[in-house]
Amino acid sequence: MDAPLLNRELSWLEFNHRVLAQAADGSVPLMERVKFLAIAASNLDEFLTVRVGALHQLIASGIRERSPDGRTPKQQLKEVRQQIRQLLTELDAVFARMRPELQKNGIRIESAESLSQKQRAALAEEFASMVAPVLTPLAVDPGHPFPFLASGALNVAVLLEAAGEIHTAFIKVPRVQPRFIAVPGTPHRYLPVEELIRLQASYFFPGLEVKAVVPFRVVRNLDIALQEEEIEDLLKSVETELRLRERKEVIWIETSGHSSELVLPMLQSELGVAREDVHHSHGPMKLGDLMELVNLPGAGSLRDEPFNPRIPAQLATRADIFSIMRAGDVLLHRPYESYSAIVELIQTAADDPEVVAIKQTLYRTEPGSLVVDALARAAERGKQVTAVVEVQARFDEERNIAWARRLEEAGVQVVYGLVGIKTHCKMCLVIRREGGVLRRYVHLSTGNYNARTAQQYTDFDLLTTDEAFGHDATQLMNVLTGYSVGTAQELFDSAAPEWTWQRFVVAPMDYHAWTLRMIDRETQNARAGLPSGIIAKLNSLVEPRVIEALLRAAEAGVKVDLLVRGICCLLPRENIRVISIVDRFLEHSRALLFRNAGKTEIYVTSGDWMPRNFFRRIEVAWPIVSPQLRDRIEHQILAISLSDDVKAWKLRPDGKYERRKPRAQGVRAQQRFIEIARAEAVRLGPAEEAMKRPREVRRKKRKKFGSP
Repeated sequence: MDAPLLNRELSWLEFNHRVLAQAADGSVPLMERVKFLAIAASNLDEFLTVRVGALHQLIASGIRERSPDGRTPKQQLKEVRQQIRQLLTELDAVFARMRPELQKNGIRIESAESLSQKQRAALAEEFASMVAPVLTPLAVDPGHPFPFLASGALNVAVLLEAAGEIHTAFIKVPRVQPRFIAVPGTPHRYLPVEELIRLQASYFFPGLEVKAVVPFRVVRNLDIALQEEEIEDLLKSVETELRLRERKEVIWIETSGHSSELVLPMLQSELGVAREDVHHSHGPMKLGDLMELVNLPGAGSLRDEPFNPRIPAQLATRADIFSIMRAGDVLLHRPYESYSAIVELIQTAADDPEVVAIKQTLYRTEPGSLVVDALARAAERGKQVTAVVEVQARFDEERNIAWARRLEEAGVQVVYGLVGIKTHCKMCLVIRREGGVLRRYVHLSTGNYNARTAQQYTDFDLLTTDEAFGHDATQLMNVLTGYSVGTAQELFDSAAPEWTWQRFVVAPMDYHAWTLRMIDRETQNARAGLPSGIIAKLNSLVEPRVIEALLRAAEAGVKVDLLVRGICCLLPRENIRVISIVDRFLEHSRALLFRNAGKTEIYVTSGDWMPRNFFRRIEVAWPIVSPQLRDRIEHQILAISLSDDVKAWKLRPDGKYERRKPRAQGVRAQQRFIEIARAEAVRLGPAEEAMKRPREVRRKKRKKFGSP
């Protein structure tokens, strides 16, 4: 089947339009709209540095191979440029409409012209004492070469006149400098730092006349491309590439404010950027910096109603975490249910004298992570602790390297993943001595061990002592620490026939083939007149053979429901529905349902249906074994998500998305999940007992655990 596909890059830009639509939606609280505007701007920055950077690299390398949708790299770049300009124009327009609303609520983002003389004088003192010392003017002349400009950072070009001649200097704004400077004596009034520099530019150039001040920034290709055949030490290779990354080619220039035709030609010439890769913004650049203002004190009424994740009934007891897991599988639906159970498992394992080993994968985590602290403490107490750290996690490489070294210093055995294959699965294996035998406790997740994103992303967690899960978790950790192959194919060829997975479906070994088999089984069931159906909740759907299999299934009569938050390259047809939910929390959980002739199977997975997840990453899909948990995912989580008609968008056959039309009583899935969580918390009993298990009780339990 030669099915038409949507272009991956254009589909992603469509997703960012949906994010920006949240910023333009008047029913969304104002500061939440500011947040969505900042997210859309930051998303676009990352898209430029990675996806557009990759297209530039393909073109520079002379590669003309067409994408699965039939476009050459040049064709893609041309269309992507048009969409980026449209998005940037929309970002400016949304901010322009938002600005008066902010002012009505006492939050003002000023221009230099709107300030009084008294305010200017106060800001001049603020500039001299708190801003100017961290700035450095850089002249450009025969004695001073054109300066290096970091990707994404704010810069200011200053045109100066001396003796009838025009000279140029640059002022680079360091990342540590806040973007918005509080106007002294006036609460919640801010001046962008580039506006303050424009007011005070003469401070750096006494005796010279400032003719123009032009804020701008450059965007570089920041994708890391490791040459696998040349890698001997993965950690050192990543560190070297990070040093080189910041000096990669510039692919985009953005200017704002008082532009000048004298500045742009210089920038284009020095940086080698074509005119079509220059954009002039009609508002402040770098709107992602608005995130600095989202959590202003006193603006609580302008944000979403606060919500505290609940403690599930299984966990809201005085029993220790190991006893709870032995009593039955635990499923968490975050952020509606608390991430604290995961932290407690690892902290308890670190302190419990009967735990002999902890093995864990780490992809992204937050500064000051309690999980990292617990792993270090466990190693210091003599436990065997192994951490598989993915140092190739994009834009978190430096942070991961830093805390990985800290773990090493504490005695943790740190493994830096496999060359050429990212370790993207999220897994923790705790091995505990109980009654003369070793019992394995397993945690699997669609989300990272990151307390910050645990409050912002939807994810699934499974806590289990199922021996088959323990077997597979042990085997997978052995693969991650014991193999040193160079490519996914070599990993597949090296030992795949000897591996026997009892529960797991693992990429790159068998996730893709398994997915095709599962879809084909539903197709055959439909043709045989048996119950069939597929529901897939994913972040992205890109892989062409999987898309073709889904289309064949739909032609055979299989009803296919796809909840795809972001990129979707499948054009819907009869029997296929594609829905995207963009709401308060980032939809990050992944679940797969197959009707299987009336014997419904549900899997949760760390990997999307994309080539990289199938072929270039270690991913795990695992079955939900408990009938009660399967029922919850099918009839509560997936059913409510599919019913969303308030924050859901539907993909049309022409590749465009439209909002679903709410019924009389609209369903907003995320709000419904919050209501369910609150109702469950009430049913547990008094708030003090329902919403927390006293830490002093848990400490006592660690000293004396119940018999298994």
